[in-house]
Amino acid sequence: MNDLATAGVAGVLCLVAGVVVPVLISRIPEPEPEEEPAEVDAGVSPEDPKELYADIAARPGLAWKSALVSGVAGALIGLSLGWVWALLVVLPLVPVSVALAVVDWRTRLLPTRVVAPTYVLAIVMVLVVFAITHDTDDLTRAGLGWLVAGGLFFVLWFVYPPWMGYGDVRLAGVLGIALGQLGWAPLVFGVWCGFLLGGVGGSLLALLRIVERKAYPFGPFMLVGALVGILAGDAVLGGR
Repeated sequence: MNDLATAGVAGVLCLVAGVVVPVLISRIPEPEPEEEPAEVDAGVSPEDPKELYADIAARPGLAWKSALVSGVAGALIGLSLGWVWALLVVLPLVPVSVALAVVDWRTRLLPTRVVAPTYVLAIVMVLVVFAITHDTDDLTRAGLGWLVAGGLFFVLWFVYPPWMGYGDVRLAGVLGIALGQLGWAPLVFGVWCGFLLGGVGGSLLALLRIVERKAYPFGPFMLVGALVGILAGDAVLGGR
């Protein structure tokens, strides 16, 4: 299958899956009061009223916007990677990532009820790919990617908790698994781009007074950084 055909198939699959993003968001249980401080991003007061997930899911145009973003991301990933078994790991994460980005942007939360099953999905698909390819290098890198990305964010959170929420740490582990499956270059470049975009984007949002300083969601920037890592990591840093 050539790269254009892969891009078309991947784009259509992700577009169709993206339509159900509002459904996924609407089914997220509202956090218990004691859960929110552990999940919430830095700089947001626990007393601030959280937008209900049902209200987010009901926002006009969310379905087609999520489908469009998912479809474009899926097509770009398919075009960049071509037909490789690692698509089985990466593509299912696309619509979930869109849902997490929307939720984090609106609430400054990355719900464990979504991130935890995503961990399971990523691990299962890595094992499925390993069962097909028997490539121990890919399997090892996926595990090391979890340790590198998740461990880095855990250290940053542990050293200075106000800088980020623990939801970012959990998300970093998922992204580390997926990027590690693809190679060291996507992993390193994707994590670095997440930090760069988060720093620059957050400062710009604060400068424009769209959000308060140190009160912006880091998850969407991490996810965009991961996408950039997939698309450009090998080109920038070289091969696996």
